[in-house]
Amino acid sequence: MRKSNPGILLVNLGTPDAPTRKAIRRYLRQFLSDKRVINIPTWIWWPILNGIILPFRSIYLSKMYSSIWTKKGSPLLIYSQHQRDALASALQLPVEIGMSYGNPSIKYSIDQLIKQGINRLVVLPLYPQFSSATVASVWDSLYKVFKNYKSLPDIYFIRDYADHPAYINALKICINQSFKEHGKPDLLLISYHGIPKRLVNEGDDYFQRCLDTTKILAKEFSLNDSQFKISFQSRFGYEPWLTPYTDEIIKLLPSKGIKHVQVIGPGFACDCLETLEELDNRYRNYFINAGGEKFEYIPALNAEKTHIDMMCQLVNRFL
Repeated sequence: MRKSNPGILLVNLGTPDAPTRKAIRRYLRQFLSDKRVINIPTWIWWPILNGIILPFRSIYLSKMYSSIWTKKGSPLLIYSQHQRDALASALQLPVEIGMSYGNPSIKYSIDQLIKQGINRLVVLPLYPQFSSATVASVWDSLYKVFKNYKSLPDIYFIRDYADHPAYINALKICINQSFKEHGKPDLLLISYHGIPKRLVNEGDDYFQRCLDTTKILAKEFSLNDSQFKISFQSRFGYEPWLTPYTDEIIKLLPSKGIKHVQVIGPGFACDCLETLEELDNRYRNYFINAGGEKFEYIPALNAEKTHIDMMCQLVNRFL
């Protein structure tokens, strides 16, 4: 029997290398060329992508990324590196972070693990709620990487963890800290990244997994239907996405007597463009400008100890 040498691959969506139009175009081209993300025939989609979307959206996104960029680089990449290092320290095992789009790529990170002699690979996509647009895309990437390998490690793939007790506990602690610091809000808004309704109609259970997380959190805090609300953000394109939309809800809350709101994005394992610029900045302004008085964004779990403990629990059964 061969000796088991395990290694861990954490996977997140990715980030441009810089907040520049050139870097963002390169990142978007890879992201929006994934059939799991945009399922339109290439001959139709490619001219639209390269002729319209990339030139104009790169300008728009450059301003947004610049507003959150730090001296050390992209927040998502920095938090991901902290997660990698903390998990490696906790497990005393090789851990790498791979990005579905951008750098470091999934292929690069797998190659690094193989060079370290691992023969048992545990893959943890950092998407708590499964979606074919995210988790299944990671699965596709694994196939593409390993199809040229002459020898394969044992591979263990964690589908999602939307209702895992350690994940719920980590979220609960963050929410409790916010309630303790700022007081209990009129409404806890639980915002997830949206996906097209079409995917759900075709069998993607992302919506249900978001409901699973939300229902457990509401029960943990004994919240009634008027004290919390689920919503979906970051829609793209013109087809219908999951509703209600976070931005529309935020603008309406003050007119309904909701003057104090706290917002959490449980689907984001790291703070990133969608949380820092969209939730904490843009949506805060929407709420205040509409007559709201207090707005708090509850940060992502990032490299909090409870988050790392959760990762340990998820991967330990495969080590």
